[in-house]
Amino acid sequence: MQYVSGVLAIIILGNATACSADLEQQATDSRAVAKEFAEELKGELVAALQSGGPIAAVAVCNTRAPQIAAQASERTGWQVGRTSLKLRNPANAPDAWERAVLEDFEKRKAAGEDPQTLEYYSVVEQGGKQQFRYMKAIPTGEVCLTCHGSSLQPELVEKLDALYPQDKARDFKAGDIRGAFTIIGPM
Repeated sequence: MQYVSGVLAIIILGNATACSADLEQQATDSRAVAKEFAEELKGELVAALQSGGPIAAVAVCNTRAPQIAAQASERTGWQVGRTSLKLRNPANAPDAWERAVLEDFEKRKAAGEDPQTLEYYSVVEQGGKQQFRYMKAIPTGEVCLTCHGSSLQPELVEKLDALYPQDKARDFKAGDIRGAFTIIGPM
């Protein structure tokens, strides 16, 4: 009987180790997806700013950001998106888990952590199924302040108000947490 218990203990320990390795692999994969999303979106935003100014950049955020997220979702089989505590687009509203993580990011930033390094992941039960959840903070860079800062051009304010009547994503400063990339995948 002791041998059977020993075997069971090894199996349980082996499963815990495999689970831990799976989580780390999913986190690594999620980091890569978030990085690709960030780089593609930033590239398109910078190009739009250079070619057409802030109004063109708003158009990229309005149309291309959801498309980039949808393409990443289709490619990975995960739900890929962005969210924030100060929303521009209500369709990106955080769920309860995301809100708690965003609030934790703010506390961690206030305690001195670099927003560039803020991430969080865990396994969450949703609808009787386990899901892998990942979030990576989006720090506000200088280029972001063009459309998310406190000194917005009047024609930009008019465009933002037309596209996003409930816009709360203004008055950020460089280094603030603009929001986060969010990924949900099956276990």
